[in-house]
Amino acid sequence: MKKILIIDHFSQTPDEPGNNRFIYIASLLCDLGYCVEIVTTDFSHKAKCTRKPMDEELSKLPYDFTMLKEPGYKKNVSVKRFYSHGVFGKNLKKYLKGIDKPDLVYVAVPSLDVGATASDYCKKNNIPFIVDIQDLWPEAFKLVLKLPVVSDIMFAPLTLMANKTYKQADRIIAVSETYKNRGLRSCQKDREGLCVYLGTDLGTFDKAAAESSVEKPQDEIWVTYVGTLGHSYNIEIIIEALSCIDKELRKNVVFKVLGDGPYLERFKEFAATRDVRVEFLGRRSYGDMVGYLAQSDIAVNPIVKGAAQSIINKHGDYAAAGLPVVNTQECEEYRSLMTDFNCGINCKVDSVEEVAGALEMLIKDKSLREEMGKNSRRLAEERFDRRYTNKQIVAEIEKLLK
Repeated sequence: MKKILIIDHFSQTPDEPGNNRFIYIASLLCDLGYCVEIVTTDFSHKAKCTRKPMDEELSKLPYDFTMLKEPGYKKNVSVKRFYSHGVFGKNLKKYLKGIDKPDLVYVAVPSLDVGATASDYCKKNNIPFIVDIQDLWPEAFKLVLKLPVVSDIMFAPLTLMANKTYKQADRIIAVSETYKNRGLRSCQKDREGLCVYLGTDLGTFDKAAAESSVEKPQDEIWVTYVGTLGHSYNIEIIIEALSCIDKELRKNVVFKVLGDGPYLERFKEFAATRDVRVEFLGRRSYGDMVGYLAQSDIAVNPIVKGAAQSIINKHGDYAAAGLPVVNTQECEEYRSLMTDFNCGINCKVDSVEEVAGALEMLIKDKSLREEMGKNSRRLAEERFDRRYTNKQIVAEIEKLLK
């Protein structure tokens, strides 16, 4: 039986909420008879704490699940985080030396310490190596710091690590065309690459929606955001835009915010200064999240300038729920999907006026919401359904194994 090693630094455990791509792929591979192991960290990136032992829960999984030690960190952009990742990379190197050689290694990047360690291991042992690009590092950090020359110097070592990882890959897979093309620029063995959006399993999504106990008053219109509450997401622009709409029109509109993050209190304080109905519901289970989306009327994707230049999880969830989207994200790939499928309204990244106009248009026009909602669901079925899209990844794995 051939063994496949999946290394995902930010994987979730069975007791954590989420919709992890690599757990899904591992399950598909197990169904096909492969021996699969997922290697990750004992530090939860979302909760910022060390995970508890869960031998009993892990023993029930169809694949092996290994958690290596990592010291952890409190802030996503910090020296301590880079140190923590470095320690995890060293522990991964030690772990790889002590196991039987797998037939293929499939690695999620970031982190770049993981990518560089895995690429060295695969090169030394002549093992097929697939890199799945989830985010661009250090490019993402440069956007946060906004210090062009200083950032280039500061992050030069990370750039070298990224180039080294992509260079050694037998196959580049990515969550967006932009990320794929970045990887291919450094890759010597793959000239085509494969873009597979994160997406969601529509069967699982629809089942969760049908079983949800979330109820909405008939006279309310729900505008909903799902995701992290941090520096990349401009929740304030949605609140401000809603406050600009005629008070009579917005009286039954409720802005539902599902998620948690470092800016939660800041967003709550801002909401308190505006005459808008906003409910911060915190981080919810996947089933609850689906239930709220299924009852919603409009989704919002308010991403700040320069951030998240890719297709991300919430895009697939919004589409699965069949929701029209008011979008400020600059990512041309996503804006093109909005236009091509006519499933939402693109606005300038920092324009309160455009966001207010888009929201007002959808609040007023139920038939437009329904038309765009149907188109949004069609987008999910054609581009985001993991039951079909992730089979492309499995096919690439099997090609290399042969």
